[in-house]
Amino acid sequence: MASPHHVHALSGGARLVTASMPERHSTSVVFMFGGGSRLEDERLAGVSHFIEHLHFKGTKKRASSKEIADAIEGVGGFINASTDKELTAYWARVPSEHLDLALDVLFDIVTSSKLDPADVERERTVILEELRMYQDQPQEFVQNLFEEIIWPDHPLGRDIAGTEESVARLTRDDILEYADAHYRLPNLVIGAAGSLEDDRLRSIVTPRLTLPAGINGALPALPPAPLDGPRVLLRRRKTEQAHICLGMRAFSYRHPDRYTLDLLNTVLGEGMSSRLFLNIRERLGLAYDVHSFTQKHRDTGYLGLYIGVEPKKAVDAVKAAIVELHSLAEREVFDDELVRAKEFTKGRLRLELETTNGVSFWLSYQELLLGEIKTVEDEIALVDAVTAADIKRVAADLLLNPIQIAVIGPFARDTAFRLAVGA
Repeated sequence: MASPHHVHALSGGARLVTASMPERHSTSVVFMFGGGSRLEDERLAGVSHFIEHLHFKGTKKRASSKEIADAIEGVGGFINASTDKELTAYWARVPSEHLDLALDVLFDIVTSSKLDPADVERERTVILEELRMYQDQPQEFVQNLFEEIIWPDHPLGRDIAGTEESVARLTRDDILEYADAHYRLPNLVIGAAGSLEDDRLRSIVTPRLTLPAGINGALPALPPAPLDGPRVLLRRRKTEQAHICLGMRAFSYRHPDRYTLDLLNTVLGEGMSSRLFLNIRERLGLAYDVHSFTQKHRDTGYLGLYIGVEPKKAVDAVKAAIVELHSLAEREVFDDELVRAKEFTKGRLRLELETTNGVSFWLSYQELLLGEIKTVEDEIALVDAVTAADIKRVAADLLLNPIQIAVIGPFARDTAFRLAVGA
């Protein structure tokens, strides 16, 4: 059977990954760079995110953010960008007849941005306000606190946007130096999906590869140190609801048990049929919002639980959540739970890959971070191969890791939370 995608090596070390979807009326393109906040030292915390913002402020060809937006939105398309811990992505989705325009704008942004000193100062103010906004949203902020204690004294434990102190002191020279180190062809994967012609796409892309080739002094992605025990991080706030994140270190996206972890997470806390929802919300009535989630990086990851709960019930909710974690390690999940988790996982994957944007990100992410691309059928086979015994084994393994807990709420002391997690 012909491969549903093609990988093309480009000059300078860049790669192009394409998937033809001729029945679609749109085409999506993503420029994905291997460089995010975990590659920043403390002095430069937030610089990757800062650069992403600045790239939309104007280029030599399109002098303002309005001109950049108008170019794509003027044909009914979408353009955006995001910074993560290990990558930065710029993407556009347009009607297929405007693919050339989308490529022109994306190349313009990443190769010809002015990075004007006045824009640096204006955007610094915007990012500082963004940081403060998240601190005023406890449901979001508590996850940042949780990552701080999951990966203490490590770039993975910092907010992607940096800190108020680091953003305030970043200079334009810092920004230019970091951009030069990371916006290079060996760090770039271009993914495209939709109604496209491979040969024509390559002919458009190849002459635009003007970023530097070769590697230039980027910091290595050092692994986080082991944790020495459970920790509690409490932020006292006069909130009506307590916001809690708890969990433990888990697997990287390269670990052979990552599919088992995903199914464990689904059984535990994904959706209204999960154990956390049925037991903590429906049966015990302890919390309105309770769910679990995973985060995976190159050499580490975590399993996390979020609980939004009335402060008087917070400790009881934490204890009930830990009971659910322990039950996964003590007894195999039921057959119907495993079937549901597999169908949930496979269904979400298929739905995600219905759009050209979903496919372009799927291809680029795998090529950039994993170095190989699995088909949907490959992924589904790996999900189907997981057994109930696998989930019990992985749960028992993960529960050996110390439980970390972050809390935002009107609590004077953290003693009860420490007792709950054995800290």
